[in-house]
Amino acid sequence: MNRKTFVKTTLAFAASAFCCLSIAQSEFPTRPITLIVPFAPGGSVDMVARIVAEKWGSNLGQPIIIENKPGAATIVAADYVQKSAPDGYTLLIGTSTTFVVNPIIYPKIPYNSINGFEPIGVIGSSGLALLVNSNIKAGNVKDLISEIAAKPNEFSYGSHGNGSTVHFAAEMLWNAAKLKNVVHIPYKGSAPAITDLSGGQIPIAFDAIPAAASAAKGNRVKILAVTSEKRSALLPDVPTVAESGYPGFKMASWFGMVGPKNLPANVKAKLEKALQATISDPALAKRLQDAGFDAQWTAAAKYADLVKADTADLAPIAKANHITASN
Repeated sequence: MNRKTFVKTTLAFAASAFCCLSIAQSEFPTRPITLIVPFAPGGSVDMVARIVAEKWGSNLGQPIIIENKPGAATIVAADYVQKSAPDGYTLLIGTSTTFVVNPIIYPKIPYNSINGFEPIGVIGSSGLALLVNSNIKAGNVKDLISEIAAKPNEFSYGSHGNGSTVHFAAEMLWNAAKLKNVVHIPYKGSAPAITDLSGGQIPIAFDAIPAAASAAKGNRVKILAVTSEKRSALLPDVPTVAESGYPGFKMASWFGMVGPKNLPANVKAKLEKALQATISDPALAKRLQDAGFDAQWTAAAKYADLVKADTADLAPIAKANHITASN
């Protein structure tokens, strides 16, 4: 084969390969998609992921399979997806912990929240709840603050762990109330914290709204407030912290869908369009609401601004209260 023939053959092969790739992308998806959940099965993020995946997959014409990859405060899953092939078949449901908190509290993480992912859309948020043991006299936030202030160094609170959104929410409230004497007790997750709260080993805890609602059914704990901007449909009679004397107080964890950086434009567009239709579905929004999640669509184009804005809000809180992954 002479050089001229070789060049022609090579160009023809390249054009054919490009054509096949373009066709494959235009037909996306042609097989099931995997949605990585950075938490163990059964938790609130896993529940939201499964509800959304069912309808999202139906809108795309292919099933979306849930794969749980817990570990290192969502870092394991985020790193895995960031390093996956940018073909649209491996996606991540991440939270504020993944995209905002981890870069603040860890000196080094293996992914970049903005440059390492291709955003598909933010699907909504879930607030937290302030709980106390039923033996605590206070029936509202103001009374609790007064009780804590009257007994310096006698109160502690439990959280999911150092640097969790629960940890941030608590410190934000103590700062707003000008309290500096509430001892933080980090637990390895929600269940052990709720167990100790119910048993009276700790007087106060913050937790996800669904977990709080479940815990309150046993009459061993009371829910005094939720940290979200508005009341939770799951706890309509529980006031927000803002309503309880701290105007402007808001702490909620938002959930975002992302893929690896450099997803083909038409693949990203298909994923985003189908996801928006999913979150905008009234029946699905009601299912999420019943699970303690406020479904609200935010386009992929606004993802980076959201990460930057929340980082600007939370970084000073971490610095002022010495919040790190180990503190």
